[in-house]
Amino acid sequence: MIIFVTGGARSGKSDFAQDQAEKLEGKRLFLATAQAFDEEMSHRIQNHREQRGNRWDTVEEPIYLGRALKSVKNSYKTILVDCLTLWMSNLLLEYPDQDEKISEMLDDFFLSIDKFEGTIIVVSNEVGMGIVPDNRLARVYRDQLGFLNQRMAGAADEVYALLSGIPVRIK
Repeated sequence: MIIFVTGGARSGKSDFAQDQAEKLEGKRLFLATAQAFDEEMSHRIQNHREQRGNRWDTVEEPIYLGRALKSVKNSYKTILVDCLTLWMSNLLLEYPDQDEKISEMLDDFFLSIDKFEGTIIVVSNEVGMGIVPDNRLARVYRDQLGFLNQRMAGAADEVYALLSGIPVRIK
């Protein structure tokens, strides 16, 4: 089972995804893509860890999500990937102007989730509803994340959009 959760910033995506995962039986893994580049982000990451408590195992992997999923595929019943938004940012920073390498990383991720036998819940921001960004990197990011979100929604069994904290099932 693949569940995709999307929505705007601070719409309640992560809380909803975590709540859905905690309703399921078995061992859970939180696969985090965030990197603490500043003190404020360090605090956010720490707050999320404390919120999950000992109910979750955590793996932090900012780049190689496919590899991380393969390495734990038989150890967990539920995996929560939070989030594709930061992952795409990490990929674009790690592999600037290397569309082929990024495409390989995405293919590896989707192959890994297809082979996972439990429930995988994936979180991402919807970034395509605002104005067209004024710089190339921001436009590339918006476009690449939009394509990734479309692919994720297509692969998912269930898709939810969070609007002001309210989940709306769209698939």
